[in-house]
Amino acid sequence: MIIKIGLPKGSLQEATLELFRKAGYNFGVSERSYFPSIDDPELEAMLIRAQEMARYVQDGVFDAGLTGHDWIIENEADVVEVADLVYAKRSMRPVRWVLAVLIDSDIKTVKDLEGKRIATEVVNIARKYLKSNGVNAEVEFSWGATEAKVPELADAIIEVTETGSSLRANNLRIVETVLESTTRLIANKQSWADSAKREKIENIALMLKGAIAAEGKVGIKLNVPRERIEDIIAVLPAMKNPTINDLNDPDWVAVETIIDENIVRKIIPELKKRGGCDIIEYPLNKVIP
Repeated sequence: MIIKIGLPKGSLQEATLELFRKAGYNFGVSERSYFPSIDDPELEAMLIRAQEMARYVQDGVFDAGLTGHDWIIENEADVVEVADLVYAKRSMRPVRWVLAVLIDSDIKTVKDLEGKRIATEVVNIARKYLKSNGVNAEVEFSWGATEAKVPELADAIIEVTETGSSLRANNLRIVETVLESTTRLIANKQSWADSAKREKIENIALMLKGAIAAEGKVGIKLNVPRERIEDIIAVLPAMKNPTINDLNDPDWVAVETIIDENIVRKIIPELKKRGGCDIIEYPLNKVIP
């Protein structure tokens, strides 16, 4: 059995390959090739634009693929959404498609777009958005450099943003959020109906979600005098409860837990004050609930 999987080429490519690496799937990508090698003999991969992914998965070119929820909606693709994977090019959070105008524009709400021209890459999403707000406006497809089209070529744009920095750099102001989107692992419906392929795709989803769950977390190990264990547990966070194991010396125990990385600098000094020693911090690749 071979699973053909589509990986997003472009802005999401590096983040996706790194996520797969943490999940245990090592892809090798040569500079000029669209067909990465993979250390799993049951997988074949191809790099393709996220904008096109849902259509190819729907049509059975791929058994599975990764693309944004926005492109599933834009293409009106009939696919199975297997997993919601919250990661993007620069951060582990959703991206937004926003309505934006020049900072000094008279346009304050979507209602002010009546009779105006909007440039965007997501024409279907934009038209549905305008219709839901009872606004008649012209929507034209933008091939790129969308931020530069206001005001000479368009009155407003609908553009994707992670941080808003590019919009601000182009003297643009966000009016409203049109859509929030996250990356999805999607599957072809016929492939999903095949029990062997479905199990493989579900296993991939499990490992990818585990890699995302590990982001921003680290493991902590330390040795603690048995008489001080309650003092340590009182300040030590855990996903459920810390693990406590007896050591050879009956007066000592080993404590292990998973915590958010951003609190390590506060927790470790406190653990030291309360009698903890031999404290080790280690990185995580996956956390499977």
